[in-house]
Amino acid sequence: MSFINGTETFAAARKGHYAVGAFNTNNLEWTRAILAAGQETHTPILIQSSMGAAKYMGGYKAVKRLVESEVESMGITVPVIMHLDHGNYEAAKEAIAAGYSSVMFDGHDLDFEENLVKTKEIVALAHAQGISVEAEVGSIGGEEDGIIGAGELADVEEAKTLAATGVDYLAVGIGNIHGVYPENWKGLNFDRLQELADAIDTPLVLHGGSGIPKEQIVKAISMGSISKVNVNTEQQIAWSEAVRKYYEEDNDKKPKGFDPRKVLASGTEAIKNTVKERIEWFNTPSMW
Repeated sequence: MSFINGTETFAAARKGHYAVGAFNTNNLEWTRAILAAGQETHTPILIQSSMGAAKYMGGYKAVKRLVESEVESMGITVPVIMHLDHGNYEAAKEAIAAGYSSVMFDGHDLDFEENLVKTKEIVALAHAQGISVEAEVGSIGGEEDGIIGAGELADVEEAKTLAATGVDYLAVGIGNIHGVYPENWKGLNFDRLQELADAIDTPLVLHGGSGIPKEQIVKAISMGSISKVNVNTEQQIAWSEAVRKYYEEDNDKKPKGFDPRKVLASGTEAIKNTVKERIEWFNTPSMW
């Protein structure tokens, strides 16, 4: 089974007023957890690597081969999209060359005209090979691979201009941030989301999906525009809590309890359960 691109998947999600989750992987166990969650819920799954995670795992080719091999060895039958998360211009080209089926070119930190020019170049390069493209308008708050966003609202006219490049999905800033949300966070700006939804038909992406209250995520999706929701931090927290509990309960002192496969299994199960819960939040329909 080969990867699919995300064009039809996310277009259908926008039309059907549901979303498909985009889940970051960082190693073998995370990859298996995410794939298992998709298989057990019978839903399509997008698995993605950031630039930093790809570097940690040995490069884009290594990540792609790892996911491919696990799809095969685990007998995964649901559609799988292999995506680059928050890639700069060079990273997007590298991921395309490595065989990813979808890439994000994040040019929000560039002058808008330069972002536009480079987005067009990535779209042309990727579409020539049947690869989907995500772009970003309006800075997403927090930090992602050293790129810091203040959490500004996406400009509607800029969003229309970027959408006209032919991108398959568009990440928008609507008050969302990466990482842990502060106590004084004001919530998503649904008025701006509605303006964006009315202005363009391109499926919209909600980054920083970890930490947004369920009711706000459900509302954003039900409005019929948010079709892709990114989740990473909540997986990290679930992993950390599960592994900490494993040690606090002295499981490592049981026979062979120090075996790293047993230690890591606790975190893997926690990630799988987190992904399955988010799939339910997103109302992703079962394929059978």
